[in-house]
Amino acid sequence: QVELVESGGGLVQAGDSLRLSCSASGRTFSPDFMAWFRRPPGKDREFVARISWSRSSTYYADSLKGRFTISRDNVKNTMYLQMNSLKPEDTAVYYCAASTDSGRTYHGWGQGTQVTVSS
Repeated sequence: QVELVESGGGLVQAGDSLRLSCSASGRTFSPDFMAWFRRPPGKDREFVARISWSRSSTYYADSLKGRFTISRDNVKNTMYLQMNSLKPEDTAVYYCAASTDSGRTYHGWGQGTQVTVSS
């Protein structure tokens, strides 16, 4: 059983940066992919970015390329999301999740971390 815990959210101003962390705990942790998702207020959950746990290859939502960077530390079993030049529309609860079926499904959803960007 894998438990994922997100942290690092907060209230920032437009143009600021934040780094989110996703820490994994469990007896064994070896996903195919880890990913970030977000749920803006009143909207459905949306994909943000994913990273291959073994090869560190990355993939981003088109609208976020260039501002967000996903990374991971295999030793610490932790994934990160560096968010730069934040915009009010980035306001959302951010979640991390793991996939063990090559990205078809994700599991291990945590409570999320709130990011609020003021204009």
